[in-house]
Order: sequence, then structure tokens, then C-alpha cells
Amino acid sequence: MDTRSIFENISPVDHRYSLSESESFKGLSSYISEEASIRSCAKCEAALVKAHLKMRGELTDEKAALLDNVAAAIDPEEVYREEEKTKHNIRALVNVLKTKVPADLGPLVHLGATSVDILDTALSCRMRDVTRYVVLPQLVALEEALCAIADRECETPQVGRTHGQHAVPITFGWSVAEFVSRLGKSIQRIEELSRQLKGKLAGPVGSYNGPSMIVKDPEELERTYVQFLGLDPSEYSNQLVEPEYLLRLLLEFNVAFGIIANLADDLRNLQRSEIGEVFEYFASTQVGSSTMPQKRNPWNSEHVKSLWKAMSPRVITFYMDQISEHQRDLTNSASQRFIADYVAGFTMAVERMKTVVSGLQADRESMARNLMNAGGKVKGGVLAEPAYILLGEAGVNDGHEVIRKITLEAEQSGKTFFEVLKTHTEAWAKIRGQLEKLGIENPDSFFEHPSNYRGLAATKSKRLAQKYSAAMAELKGKLN
Repeated sequence: MDTRSIFENISPVDHRYSLSESESFKGLSSYISEEASIRSCAKCEAALVKAHLKMRGELTDEKAALLDNVAAAIDPEEVYREEEKTKHNIRALVNVLKTKVPADLGPLVHLGATSVDILDTALSCRMRDVTRYVVLPQLVALEEALCAIADRECETPQVGRTHGQHAVPITFGWSVAEFVSRLGKSIQRIEELSRQLKGKLAGPVGSYNGPSMIVKDPEELERTYVQFLGLDPSEYSNQLVEPEYLLRLLLEFNVAFGIIANLADDLRNLQRSEIGEVFEYFASTQVGSSTMPQKRNPWNSEHVKSLWKAMSPRVITFYMDQISEHQRDLTNSASQRFIADYVAGFTMAVERMKTVVSGLQADRESMARNLMNAGGKVKGGVLAEPAYILLGEAGVNDGHEVIRKITLEAEQSGKTFFEVLKTHTEAWAKIRGQLEKLGIENPDSFFEHPSNYRGLAATKSKRLAQKYSAAMAELKGKLN
């Protein structure tokens, strides 16, 4: 079979991203490349032979090792050449395998199986393994990097934002803790779903017709077969394994992908010139623009968002592959092959996001400046909310209106919100009294800087960082 330069490949996964995300690509190709696909099917065929031998009481360590070695060494080119004759991928594999095993084992290759007993079982093995050994380690590394920022920046004052407008103060750690929590739960769910993928050996319509001609208990043969592969049998099978096991895993991938794309959006917006609160690592040789030498674009975050746009809509196809007429049709035969592209795109986006987060720096001076200048034209105006709430607690029925007028006065006079608030002695006395009741230290200076009003942002940021750091350490233990 001809070889070619990677730059002759059509999919960007196989040239641009195989170079830029080389760590991910190398791991992915071990599990979801075409070579890996053929060898995983061969491994399933070997497991089936071992199951037959075990049911007969004839399985030895030597025979098991021989079968495993044959499966691991199968040549995809040879299988493809055979497929040119058979026009059937699994029959081609079976024909090749029969030439590689001893003559007495040849009749047991594929015996009692239909193609999808091999294909669906092999797909479950590949998706389980690529998830546990490639996707999850990348996700865990990203989550750990986010936890580190949430912990490190838990006290760093930042203005909150809703609808693209300044809201009330938070901390930068708190804004990152959102993604710590959301992504952390999704990672745990992905790990759980990866352990629920199933296999089958139930024949063309799932009713064990063929296996019942071989053994008295076809379900025991099925269990033995899939257990050699580290799987459990699907509770019900027609020709296919119930599609929902894989669908749920892919859907949770897409949930995590959306969280990461959301993070990418937030980070690139915080890098806008007029905001400038964070910045990505920028190498000394890196170029931001072909014509503007001073530019430092948030291109990595934008790259992650772009991969999400390309890959996320494929979830529609995953749903469509849920449907197969009667016991099976072939309408998923082409579309299901592109699961590998989706997994690759998702994993490479995770690796790129990990690179962004690992090198991310907070510009604390810009955050402090933006916070102080937040509140429209009123310096310190983001403290209007606590002033109104404290007035309400003090029994002032129209506290919102009182504070609204104070913000207008501050805007017109050019003074800070706090400077004007103090001149309204009756309102200020009530507010100060409520601060004392709450046990606020230095109530007289509470309104001098917006960073004093941050609720539980710092406390919960640290708590979430610690919680998910511990959860990721536990998960890594499961994967090893």
C-alpha cells in the first residue's frame, strides 16, 4: 500500500493537528486510527477463539498467548488487500487470521459470530481505552491547572460581569472556580460512562441462534468472550449493542467540550485591549499578526472555540446513529467511522486549552483598576447594591430609590459613590449600623474599595479548588 506525506492528507487532524498537538495525536492513533481499529477487531476474534477453547476446557496459557500475539501483529495492509476480494471488512480479517493460527484453531475463528459481534465489541474496547488512557488524562491535567488558578487567585479582586456589563465584585479565582466545578463533574461522569460500555456475542438478530448450535448456554459463551476483553455483555442486543451506552459517553464528551469552549470565550474576552485582565503565554519568537508587529492575539483560546464549532454539531449524527431499522441496517456504517474524528478534535481542543490555562497570567493591576472604575460613570458604583440591601435591612422601604439618587448625584458631581453616600448622613448611619451588626471589621472603610464586597467568592473558590484537586487525584488512581 502506498505511503504519502502527511501534507497530502485531507483531514486537518492528520497534518496540522498531528503536528501541533503531537502528544494527543500519538495517544489517539494508538486507539482510534484505522490500524488500531483493525487490530482491536483482531483482538476480539482472538478473544472469541479463547472463549471457545475455555468452554471446551482446552484453553492453555500457550494458546492464549499465541492468539494474542497473532492479533497484535495483524497487518492492516494485508487485511485491506483481502477486502479488495471479499468486499467485506470482517470476512477479510477472518480470512487473514485463519492463515496465521494453527490449523486446529482455524475453524474456531469467528465461529458463531456475526460481524457486529466483533465490530461493536471492538468499538466499545477502543472507546473505553481511548477515554481512559488519552482523553481523561488530558482532561484531568486541564482540571488540575484550573484548580491551581482558582486557589492561587482566590483573593484577587475582579469585577463581575453579566450581559457584558459590570456587575458586583468577585475574585478572579471565583470566575475560574465556575469551570473547575462544571468541568470537574463532567470529567467524573465521563470516567463513569467509560466503564459502562458493553460488548456482545448474540448473532445476526441478537437471539443467540448461531451460538446455540455450539454450546448449551450461549450466554455463558458470550460472557466468557467479552470478559476476555474486560467488558460485560449488553443486556439486550439485536445485531447491535444497545447504542445508548456509547451515545451517553459521546454526549458527555460534548458537554465537557461546551464547558471548555465557554472557558475559551471568557478568557479571550478578558484579553481584549479595553479589558486586559489576563494574558496567554506568548513566546519570544511568536508572531501575532502578519502586518502589525505589536499584536498579541488570544489565538489559542480562539482555536479551542473554533474546534468546538467544527466538532460539536456532530452530536446530531450520534443521535441519528441511535436509530437502526428492525434488527439492523447499515445507515451507521459510514457515519460511525467519524466518531474517531470527533474524539480527536475534542482531545486536541482539551490539550490546547490545557496549554492556555497552564501559561495563563492574571494582570492584577488591570483587574483592580477595572474594578475601581466599574459602575458606569460612577467610580465605586458597583457598591450601590450592598448600600441598598443594608438600607432595606435597616427598615428603609424605598432604599433602592435612595441609593439610585445617590448614584446620580455622584455621576453629576464627579465624586466617588462613597464620598456622596457619606454626605447623606441619615442613610449612612443606618448602613453603618447594619455593618456593625454583621460584625464587619472597620465598617467606616467598607465602602472605600469595591474589593471589600465579595461575599464568599474567595472562600468558595478555595473550597472548590481543593475539592476537585482531591477528586482528580482519586480519579487518576482509578485510571492507573
